[in-house]
Amino acid sequence: MQQTQIMEDKVRSAVKDFACSINSESKIVADMSSLVEATSQLPLSNLDYWERLIRNEFSRCTDNSCQSTWKLWSKPRELLTWLDLTSWDGYKREKTLRALSGAAPNAFFFLIAIRRLNDWVPQVREAAREKLPEIAIATDPTHVVEALCITLSNWNSWGRIEEADKNVLLHIISRNEIAEALKSKLITATAGPMTSLFSQLGRTSILDNYIEEISTRAIQPSLRAKAFRCLFEGRIVWIEGRKWEWTDIRYNEGRYKAVVSERKIDVNPLFLKLLKQSSEDRSSIVRRVSAEFLIRELGNMGDESKTYAQKFASDESNPVSERGRFALRKLECDFT
Repeated sequence: MQQTQIMEDKVRSAVKDFACSINSESKIVADMSSLVEATSQLPLSNLDYWERLIRNEFSRCTDNSCQSTWKLWSKPRELLTWLDLTSWDGYKREKTLRALSGAAPNAFFFLIAIRRLNDWVPQVREAAREKLPEIAIATDPTHVVEALCITLSNWNSWGRIEEADKNVLLHIISRNEIAEALKSKLITATAGPMTSLFSQLGRTSILDNYIEEISTRAIQPSLRAKAFRCLFEGRIVWIEGRKWEWTDIRYNEGRYKAVVSERKIDVNPLFLKLLKQSSEDRSSIVRRVSAEFLIRELGNMGDESKTYAQKFASDESNPVSERGRFALRKLECDFT
């Protein structure tokens, strides 16, 4: 709680300094340095809160004493800045997007721009579709990837994003340097929804050549298991969205059901190679996937099937050993 308060105070101070630099007669270009430093330290997963705080503080600052230094007969030139993407005014958000040029100063502001794809004003969403590719090209790839990781993990909850908007982001992802950075992020991340991110990235083929590397090198066991499953099945599956399904309309009861899509992947590693790698993984989550596909392919493996069945049956993890024992029983039934 104390750390959050410290960050809040730092952001408020930076916003105030920035607002005053816009209105200062002694400066031509607004100074964003302290604001960029403050927002670079904010957790992107809680962006709603920080965007509201910045919007309120910026609005308050631009309406208070900073403007009192202006001469009454002067009409100051409107200066649109990255902070105006958070404005209450939809016309201003649209105008700001169309006026922006060059790189986003950090991942926070690039994510603010991405979120305009879910804006309630259609003209703002249209402006975001037009400008985001240009901004992404100019922005540091690490900032782009950091913002995309948050976006792709949450865009299924965005009620206004359209297929054209998603295609804009997928086009940004298709750049080689972005794909490489995303692969590195997936492999090295120790926390976060990397499995969900990996699935969403499966909408395109940018990671197809990296799936084998991810399956063996990713730090998160659930991601390695997902990658191995994709390789075993020759496809990648992701959640497209959710739709309401009635369970009992008489009592107004129902639930949201996941809408799933899939795509074939153009990677065909040898089954025995995958089985060997996954069966030796340090995580039981991955070994359980390995045992599952052993059972599916028992009839096509010859003598190797019993060797792996015995290996899984002696595994220290109960879910894995249960599958191994099931495979042995199935082999015995088939043999008799």
